[in-house]
Amino acid sequence: MSRDRPPAGAEDDRGPLRAAFAGLTTRGRSFLAAGGAAAACAYLLGQPDLLRVGMLLAALPVLCVLVLHGTRSGVAAARRLSPARVGAGSEARVHLRVENVARLPSGLLLLQDRVPYVLGPRPRFVLDRIEPGGRREVTYRIRSDLRGRYPLGPLQLRLADPFGMVELSRSFHAYDVMTVLPRIESLPPVRLGGDAGGHGDGRQRVIAVAGDDDIIPRDYRHGDDLRRVHWRSTAHRGALMVRREEQPLQARCTVLLDTRRRAYAGGGPESAFERAVSGAASVVSHLVARGYGARLVTDAGLAMPGPDTGTADTAEVTGLIMDALAVVDHSANDGLDGALAGARGGDTGLLVAFLGAVDDEQIAVLGRLRQRANGAVALLAAGQWDPAYEADRLRALGQAGWTALAHHQGVPLGRLWQEAALELAAAGRGVTGPR
Repeated sequence: MSRDRPPAGAEDDRGPLRAAFAGLTTRGRSFLAAGGAAAACAYLLGQPDLLRVGMLLAALPVLCVLVLHGTRSGVAAARRLSPARVGAGSEARVHLRVENVARLPSGLLLLQDRVPYVLGPRPRFVLDRIEPGGRREVTYRIRSDLRGRYPLGPLQLRLADPFGMVELSRSFHAYDVMTVLPRIESLPPVRLGGDAGGHGDGRQRVIAVAGDDDIIPRDYRHGDDLRRVHWRSTAHRGALMVRREEQPLQARCTVLLDTRRRAYAGGGPESAFERAVSGAASVVSHLVARGYGARLVTDAGLAMPGPDTGTADTAEVTGLIMDALAVVDHSANDGLDGALAGARGGDTGLLVAFLGAVDDEQIAVLGRLRQRANGAVALLAAGQWDPAYEADRLRALGQAGWTALAHHQGVPLGRLWQEAALELAAAGRGVTGPR
């Protein structure tokens, strides 16, 4: 939640007093003019009663300026997003809270929150006077069909007195960021391979240690069974060591996203590039939910998570990948050499690639990348170029060892996922079937 509170004694936040007089409305200026004219006539005509009327007319707008000038900085605001990360096409709620921390009641308040045009029109709210120490809360909804990160704020505040003499504005400084994630499609529960042993089972497997020579000891932890103490290692190390009798092997998956601008035609939410980004997010979400360790690689060399990320938490890794996909954009690269470099270090496991147009040079790079994977599926953006050319590219990818499918607009990704599983099973590189 972002907050904006007035600092104690901050006169600069109120602005110079003469700037506050610039907020006089036409009515307030008319009252000042009428008061000045009445005072001048009273002086010329010697009418003290007219002078008192003129002073009253001029004092009213001046008093309104002083009151609003004193209370403008006594208004604090806070904003809260619920949630701060949403999928494309989903709604989020923005909660605004306005609090009067001054000793005087506020006048009429007009709130306007700045939002990017892709999130809709700027929301406006009118609030009645707020008593000292009181607060008001308002809520509005926003949604976007375009992934990305969008700033919300700063909040703009306009105060008016009950007589309509003065209108003063104030702009807060705090803002929040809303992250719109790519669309995620549901995929069927089929197995494509990618485990550490290459046997096509996505679940974590356990290796039982048979002999004493194969035991990998580790430091004793509070709560470990004392029957598992490995006395030979304890005597050698001088510290209590226990047998590590199980070693989990986790299935791995690498998702390759081709972001080259030259590889895609057109733009917008329904473009081939956006389908590729949505497909990459869907595959990552699907496989992580089934116990895979996922990694995102692009032609620009981006590897998420990177070697210096320093986290093994599945939810955190997934969040990092989704945040990267929310803001990924076209690259100016000509080839896929960056993907080859980004995939180095670590087990590639199952390799799923979302590709644009590829020529013989890129297919050669993909062929070298295929040699590191237990299974490889390529979804080629289709419907952009000549159908005969796209069919030839699919055959070339197949000859390079990939299970290549055409990714047409309007074709559910789940259907392609099932077709890939069937082709891998037929080639003897995977096992299909629901979990």
